[in-house]
Amino acid sequence: MSESGSIIPGVPGPLQRLARDAWQAVLLIGISAVLLGAIALAWPGKTLVVLGVLFGIYLLISGILQIAAAFGTHAEASLRVLAFISGAVSIVLGVFCFRSAFESILLLAVWIGVAWLFRGIAQTAAAASDALMPARGWQLFAGLLGTLAGLVVIASPFSSIAILTVFAGVWLIVTGAAEIVSSLRIRDHSRRIPDGL
Repeated sequence: MSESGSIIPGVPGPLQRLARDAWQAVLLIGISAVLLGAIALAWPGKTLVVLGVLFGIYLLISGILQIAAAFGTHAEASLRVLAFISGAVSIVLGVFCFRSAFESILLLAVWIGVAWLFRGIAQTAAAASDALMPARGWQLFAGLLGTLAGLVVIASPFSSIAILTVFAGVWLIVTGAAEIVSSLRIRDHSRRIPDGL
């Protein structure tokens, strides 16, 4: 828009720029999750410490973006609160991953379970309540899988450590695939936004 408020053809407006940046951020998160999941599945025994650091970085970035999305979305207040809580828990968990993984492995597992549970519930609730959500089926599946993973890890954190890395790999690949599909849908919707908006 010009200073007088008129639309300038071919010049992206703030809504177009936000949509363009949003789909790229979601795509980056999705690709990162798939790569991290593939690494976890390829070397489950050797990558626990490295995975803890990489997972911490992923959770920090994901948590920051979830909190930003909670303030920037037009969803219902309850869904925004869930997204904010999920993002805050992800940030706390991400910071915790930088501590000594072997000394605090039990607590780390419990925190991972709590974060998966919150994110899974938030993702499932968002997918179930919004019929127009991009990749709704994938989002619902990833949310249910995350909720189930959280419950399993919280119920039996120490015995689940052995399979935690493998389960984390599968969960990250599924979540990453859902994010990639969502980003492509967001990109398609962003192209339909009129110039200047």
